[in-house]
Amino acid sequence: MCVNRIILMTMKKYLLFAEQLYSYPILRPLQQAILQRGDSVAWYIHKIPNYLTAQDAPLLNSVDEVQNFNADAVFVPTNWVPDFFPGIKVEIFHGFNVGKRANSSQDHFRIRGHFDLYCTQGPDTTLPFKKLAQQYGYFRVAETGWSKLDPMFNCESPDLLRNKLNVDKPIIFYASTFSPKLTSAPILIDQIKKMAASGKWHWLVTLHPKSDPEVIKLYRDIKSPNLTFIEPGEEIIPMLYAADAMLCDTSSIFIEYLLLNKPVVTFNTSVPGPHLIDVKLIDQIEPALDKALSRPIELMNEIENYALKIHPLRDGHAAERILDATVNFITSDKSDLKSKPLNLGRKLQMRKKLKYYKF
Repeated sequence: MCVNRIILMTMKKYLLFAEQLYSYPILRPLQQAILQRGDSVAWYIHKIPNYLTAQDAPLLNSVDEVQNFNADAVFVPTNWVPDFFPGIKVEIFHGFNVGKRANSSQDHFRIRGHFDLYCTQGPDTTLPFKKLAQQYGYFRVAETGWSKLDPMFNCESPDLLRNKLNVDKPIIFYASTFSPKLTSAPILIDQIKKMAASGKWHWLVTLHPKSDPEVIKLYRDIKSPNLTFIEPGEEIIPMLYAADAMLCDTSSIFIEYLLLNKPVVTFNTSVPGPHLIDVKLIDQIEPALDKALSRPIELMNEIENYALKIHPLRDGHAAERILDATVNFITSDKSDLKSKPLNLGRKLQMRKKLKYYKF
């Protein structure tokens, strides 16, 4: 009887708030970790298709149901969350601070007054957020790693796609951002066709689901035994493991690839660095890929240094650390924290978004 009482007292309830399609792969590892602990979890989805399956936790269909569920914490990959949802608000981020735009770094570290706890990916985000925590005084920061990467680091069959392709040549993975100003996809299609036709390497190609449909069709229609097109939105982890080198531009996917200690060639990236081989001209791509495949020691050392700054915890247990940090926050003395700002304008906007006006 006493044991049952303790279990009931310590069981936690968590809400997964999904407001963009990319939220699903970020939140599902958390869902799995929560269920493994014997805690309770539910989803709330806002203005995106419901891609939950029978294996997922229940979906709450209204704000009233969210109120009745009465979560201890809400996990949020996006940059806002309704203040009237019960529980502490935990930011777990939707991506890395790639720096696609001139002001994107400021966007990544913008404090909007919504969150009690920021679970950061590595020193590159932890240190700036800790400075902000000292400045604002109403939230805490814990370096946990990013839950989306847990399945990548825990991949049970890393050779699955490579074995399926059954090729005896190096594999190059090409992926591109969807941003019209930054994408290399329309520019490089003829060069990729040419390199595939040469038979020197096997190509794995995929594009972002938001890419121009006409450009997607052009790549889909390439007919070559040396090129495999993967439909946008398909599981990316098998491609990351199968490839020996990557060709990219300014897509954040190249960071995930680097975290597997693999080399990346970028074409006119807006975020160059010593961990990348960046080229400006199309005829520089093939020599750059040759260099990447040779894995020069200096380059591989720079990749490891970069990974240590971006996401040093590569054991596949980020979701567990996020839960530990959340429980620590819930159970800790918070007398040192200031109250969050009123943000009356934003709070009203959130009520309008969800059409919820009860107080």
